[in-house]
Amino acid sequence: MTDSQMIREIKEGNTELYSELMRRYQRKILAFVYHMLKSAHLELLAEDICSETFYKAFRSLDSFREVDASFSTWLYTIARNTVLSELRKQRSANVPLEESGFVPVAPSDAVPEQAVLRSEKVGKVREAINNLPEKQRSALILREYDQLDYQEIASILGQSVSAVKSLLFRARSSVKSQLEPYFYEPIYEHYEGMKSR
Repeated sequence: MTDSQMIREIKEGNTELYSELMRRYQRKILAFVYHMLKSAHLELLAEDICSETFYKAFRSLDSFREVDASFSTWLYTIARNTVLSELRKQRSANVPLEESGFVPVAPSDAVPEQAVLRSEKVGKVREAINNLPEKQRSALILREYDQLDYQEIASILGQSVSAVKSLLFRARSSVKSQLEPYFYEPIYEHYEGMKSR
């Protein structure tokens, strides 16, 4: 059954189908919300915001019009707006990092060296993405993690396709420049002994 067929049936009163519709998109929306919240160290709120997104979507399902956007695009837009609203709330509350619920986790000594290095690299990439301005970060997450096309991203962000391409170009350039010192550092460390001679 397609999204459209399910939505039609839900609107006609078969509300049990909404849980199936949620199941189709829950992991993607949760991942998107998680990445959006990470820069503010609020990723522990991801599940709540994901649930709130689906609740808002259900409450507004009667106003959903397929001619304006696909269901997934509409859902991502609700998720993004819900995250931005939460970030504004948190900013105005001015919650210190210690009280935000963020708990840094150090890698275990038992983890093999390669896994630690890979984990460090992934951490650096995430950190670089989290440092991006909100629209660049959203565009990059939607394109690279969620594999959405330019038109879908443009609809979600309320931008033109060319603006989305520009956001992605700036985001990728910024991530690359943030990561260059980190990824080239080991080469210099390797030859450190030779430099002093």
